[in-house]
Amino acid sequence: MRALSGIQPTGRFHWGNYFGAIRQYIELQDKADESFYFIANLHALTTVRDAEQLRQNTLDAAIDLLALGLNPKKAVLFVQSDVPEVSELCWLLMTMTNMGLLERCHAYKDKKAKGITADVGLFAYPVLMAADILIYDSDVVPVGEDQNQHIEVARDLAGSFNHLFGETFVLPKAYILSDSAKVAGTDGGSKMSKSYGNTIDVFESAKDVKKKIMRITTDSRPVEEPKDPETDHLFQLYSLFASPEQKQAMAETYRKGGFGYGLVKKELADLAERHFAEPRERRIKLETQSDEVRDVLAAGAAKARKKAAEVLLRAQTACGVK
Repeated sequence: MRALSGIQPTGRFHWGNYFGAIRQYIELQDKADESFYFIANLHALTTVRDAEQLRQNTLDAAIDLLALGLNPKKAVLFVQSDVPEVSELCWLLMTMTNMGLLERCHAYKDKKAKGITADVGLFAYPVLMAADILIYDSDVVPVGEDQNQHIEVARDLAGSFNHLFGETFVLPKAYILSDSAKVAGTDGGSKMSKSYGNTIDVFESAKDVKKKIMRITTDSRPVEEPKDPETDHLFQLYSLFASPEQKQAMAETYRKGGFGYGLVKKELADLAERHFAEPRERRIKLETQSDEVRDVLAAGAAKARKKAAEVLLRAQTACGVK
């Protein structure tokens, strides 16, 4: 089994990125026969228009991933643009992509609804994502629930290509942790996202993290009133870090009532600090080893290009451009 996923370097990673995707990367590098993970800087061009910022974000993303536990001895880590074959495959796929399919994609519709300029890059984003997935013969793609539609697009495009030109691509499957793929934001009303300004960064200082946690929006029900933990976003955040025993005990506290949300917030802050303590120490060390990090990315790109060239040639031969 080969696992593949990518993550955009549009800013520092937050809890939603970690629990929705990165944690799955770490788990799969021990389960999969091969794991390919890339930093999607070509995708990031739809929102990041500052060259130096994009370069720094890309390096920061690599450092963050390594600090969080991605092991280059177990997984291939590389930068998307260092594998030019993916852009060529993207064009082959675009020639047979139905416009209506892309118009129905949630990411495009959501961003357009928010007033973001609907350029071609934003519209064709799912085709490049499909190329990212298909060019490595990926079997499973760890993603958050909101990205599942893009995996279906990749399957549709692969199926169409295979139908027209013969069996060429492996049809990938999404790999989603249903209990944690959707992380609540600090505003209490939507998922954690940079777009909503409701995030808590993985490597923020403990002081800043605690401040954000204490400001998490909660309801105004009386302290003594019992509360349903299953519908409470603060409990959902607590559950991401808590052990099964801690989660059960906190759920019982909710149902009994007689507590303030400040208690939950304090325990959440303590659990989060302990969870990210070791990665934070590793990151401090990696920040002084940027050349070594770049070497890891270069070695990963060489491995990725070898596989990508094989699959691209297969597709080129099948459709007749080679």
